[in-house]
Parts: sequence; structure tokens; C-alpha cells
Amino acid sequence: MIWFFVWTALVLGTVGGAFLLGRDLWRKGKALLAEVGRAGDLAAAFADRTDELTAAAQTTPPTHDLLTDPAVPRARRRGLRAERAARREVRQERHEKTVLSWRAYTR
Repeated sequence: MIWFFVWTALVLGTVGGAFLLGRDLWRKGKALLAEVGRAGDLAAAFADRTDELTAAAQTTPPTHDLLTDPAVPRARRRGLRAERAARREVRQERHEKTVLSWRAYTR
């Protein structure tokens, strides 16, 4: 007689768990479909905006100084090379000091 109650409890627990799991999956499925629809709307808006910007870029000529005046990038390049040379000198001095300190330990 006790097995009847055990099996009844197991079956009812399984049915209740299946119901809760099914309800959770149903809600998550609805939320997923809503997000997929929202993503589709955003993709369409993105495509429209991309088309607008592409059309605007094709009609406007470039007015940037980098493209019209070669002196601007040359001056920038000279400045960057000077900075790089200064960093190289500092690094070389640091390297020499480190090597000298190592030699003091190995003598």
C-alpha cells in the first residue's frame, strides 16, 4: 500500500516539474522571438542608415588637409620620428645601465 503513495508522489512531482519547465521554456521562447523581431528592425534601420551615409559620402568631395597638402603628413612624420628616436636613446641608456649592473655581479 505504501508503494502506491510513493509512485503517486513521484508521478505528480514529475508532472509538476514538467509543467514548470514547459512554462519556463514557453516564456523564454516568446522572449526570444520578440528579440529576433527587434533585431530585424534594427538591421533594417542600420541598412537604411548605411545607404544614406554611402550616398552622402559619394556626393561630397574630400576636403581633408592630409589629402590636399603633403606638408602636413610630412611634418607629423618628422615629429613621430623624433619622438621615436628619443625613446630609443632612453631605452639604449637603460639597457647599458642594466648590462653594467649585471657585469658587476658576474665578476
